[in-house]
Order: sequence, then structure tokens, then C-alpha cells
Amino acid sequence: MTTAPAWNAPPAAGPTVADVMHADATALGIRATVAEVRGWFAASASRRLALIADDAGRYVGALTRADAAVDLPDEWPAALVARYGHTVSPDMSAAEGREEALRSLARRVAVVGADGRLLGVLALTLDSRRFSCADPAPAQ
Repeated sequence: MTTAPAWNAPPAAGPTVADVMHADATALGIRATVAEVRGWFAASASRRLALIADDAGRYVGALTRADAAVDLPDEWPAALVARYGHTVSPDMSAAEGREEALRSLARRVAVVGADGRLLGVLALTLDSRRFSCADPAPAQ
């Protein structure tokens, strides 16, 4: 289920998704293949969600390790098998963002702006108790 950003919502009380997200998340390009996604996951055991963005930086979808492990031809475009999945807006409260991340198998969700651009990723630690960012705040 995709969460539509709350464009007209009042400002969140407390920290927002923008405060606890990874703004420097790596996105694979629209022309990335399934083999490239598998290689991206193989490069680091901590990677749980491969984000796909188009040439303009707009969010296309994401793949989990399990998605990439499915028996698909290496040369297939990853964007064809990527799921749009859960997303959050940067102005959403961190608590709401945490709830969306918990609904995701990877405990990560793409942070997408009003214009559809990929802004980063909201990630929870393995125990789901903290945000996985430069200065992790308790995920309450």
C-alpha cells in the first residue's frame, strides 16, 4: 500500500521524517538490470532496499533482497520488477514514518517529495527501536 503524502496536513509535532531520514541514500538508475541490483545487494550485508529512480530523480520503485533473489533473467530491467511499495513524505511525523517502515518487510521506506522526487530513505535499526540515521533518535 502506498501512503499518499499529506500535502495540507498541519506541521508534525516533534521530529519529522525529514529529521530522521537518510538524505544520501543511493538510488539505482532507471536502466539498472536485475543483475546490477543483485550486485548492489551483494556489496553490503546491511542493504535491505534497492531504490530505483528515473533520470530526473523521480521515484520509480524498490526491490528487497527477496525480490532480487527471484529466478529472473539477469538482463531484465530492474524497474520492470520493482514495486512502488510504501512511501512517506518528508513532512510526515517520524512516528507515522516509523509505522510505515514497520509495514515494510525491509523496515525501510522511500521518502518522496510532492513532485515525486526521491529524497531519501527512512530506515529502522534491526531491533526496530531506533531510526538508522546519522544521529538516530528513538523510534517511538
